[in-house]
Amino acid sequence: MKDQILNKATEMFLTLGFKSVTMDDIASEMGISKKTIYQHFSNKDNLVKDATTNLFENISCGIDEIILADKDPIEELFTIKEFVMQHLKDENTSPIYQLQKYYPKIHKSLMIKQFDKMGTCVIDNLEKGIQLGLFRKDIRKELISRFYFAGMTSIKDVELFNPKEFSSKTVQSCYLEYHLRGICTPKGTIQLETIINTNK
Repeated sequence: MKDQILNKATEMFLTLGFKSVTMDDIASEMGISKKTIYQHFSNKDNLVKDATTNLFENISCGIDEIILADKDPIEELFTIKEFVMQHLKDENTSPIYQLQKYYPKIHKSLMIKQFDKMGTCVIDNLEKGIQLGLFRKDIRKELISRFYFAGMTSIKDVELFNPKEFSSKTVQSCYLEYHLRGICTPKGTIQLETIINTNK
């Protein structure tokens, strides 16, 4: 039952927002009593914390599987982007905004986990791209990985990127292209444009 509650809560948080969804909403959606939820989660903060941890672990495992498929590094980034967006409900940036605003400690803890995970993945991706001649040899990998993480974090800011004006999918795609055009060799640029044209 605990896993069922966790999965349903995660789904609702991502769809409607971490602040918007109440324990009553989750109980009603599942057809159980609120008391049943409290048997497994002492309060909403604990449920939000476990939900974000669960989501992070699921996404991390999925990214690991994509990396193991050994795609070329440009295609790998596009595949990871699509996978993450599917798990974060594509267009909806509001839940992340609500998490940051109403659960700042949980959000900060999640950001630290994401940085550790993404930092390693991005540096590995950069090294593979350099070896294959797709990325420039003169890039500073540790710095670029931080630029990439900072950018990925910033584009979730709904005040900077109002979802009514810029869809999440458009912002994510443009940011990834922006990142890659800054580090690609001519060979890498050809591969990038092939992928972009294929995905149109």
